[in-house]
Amino acid sequence: MSSPFAPAPASRGFSRRGFGKLAAGLAAGAATPIFTEPALAQLSLVRDIPPDAVKINANENPMGPCPEAADAIHNVVKRGGRYDYQDTDALAEAMAAVENVKFSPKPAESYIQIFAGSSAPLHQAVLAFCSKDRAFVKADPGYEAGERAAQFAGARVVNVPLKEGTWDHDVRAMLAAAPDAGLFYICNPNNPTGTLTSRVDIEHLLANKPAGSIVMIDEAYIHLSKDAVPCTDLAAHDKDIIVLRTFSKLYGMAGLRAGAAIARPDLLARLSGFSAGAMPITAMVGATASIQSKTVVPERRAIIGQIREDTYNWLTARHVEFIPGQSNCFMLNVKRPGAEFSKAMAARNVYVGRVWPVWPNWVRITVGSKEDMTKFKQAFAECYNV
Repeated sequence: MSSPFAPAPASRGFSRRGFGKLAAGLAAGAATPIFTEPALAQLSLVRDIPPDAVKINANENPMGPCPEAADAIHNVVKRGGRYDYQDTDALAEAMAAVENVKFSPKPAESYIQIFAGSSAPLHQAVLAFCSKDRAFVKADPGYEAGERAAQFAGARVVNVPLKEGTWDHDVRAMLAAAPDAGLFYICNPNNPTGTLTSRVDIEHLLANKPAGSIVMIDEAYIHLSKDAVPCTDLAAHDKDIIVLRTFSKLYGMAGLRAGAAIARPDLLARLSGFSAGAMPITAMVGATASIQSKTVVPERRAIIGQIREDTYNWLTARHVEFIPGQSNCFMLNVKRPGAEFSKAMAARNVYVGRVWPVWPNWVRITVGSKEDMTKFKQAFAECYNV
């Protein structure tokens, strides 16, 4: 019996020639736009940033890898001439134990699959579950990478506004807007607002979604929030859900590339058809050491949270409108075209995040180090509402 999640080949957004080009790109080392890290990174790419600049534009963690991870990475470099697939299995097993999902070295039995970051499984899920007959549904403003993958695949993109005032995902509106959905994408906490969508709403989405569609919960920022409720248990209970994790945010490994997708084995198998190859062993051992640390998550959550709240208090005291999120980014109303404001900040050696078309006067700000945010405040005071 065929899987209900497998759309007929004729419904895919690719022509035969287009699919051939995609396959050739994959065989050539992922040369298509959505599979190359430079293309993924260009959402936040700014060239020629001075070395001494304040770089709070890409939701990176300036603390970098924790000491345990840095030591593990240093020690494994001499094995860089080997693929050492066991390092990938070690990371998968360590993550599975923490998240209480099943790991097996046999892909057909495992509920976790390791990737180089979490952008790859997002893009591959769009290709697996969306088509010209199956829409990709996301929040607006929301992380745009999946939208680009859908456009590449010829799938309809449905952007649904966040709820006014609370700025969480409006799952009921998402359901109403796309009865033909292939993939519902929920970033929780959301990028760019840092706001949370409740577990109740996520369960409502799962219970009421169209037959054959999948819910993807991107938990890239979950470790930064004290209130976010993880959804990995729903994957463990065989729901139609894929949960993404990454080591790029709290763990400070954005440049090293480590992440995972957690889901039923049959759903993970659908992602696997769009990629192949070994993972970077430096990232694998660094991520494993990070997972095994007992202190890195609470300590970093507290440090970033304290800097974030200090920034919020400073903005509040000056009557500046912003959305108080729970990740390492937030949205700020600059009361003029955001691109113009960003250019003025860059002239003061402070590089802030991008603008979403739906909110043209709002700019995303990454929470950097204490020193970063001190310089941000100084530049902001000069550039705001002038």
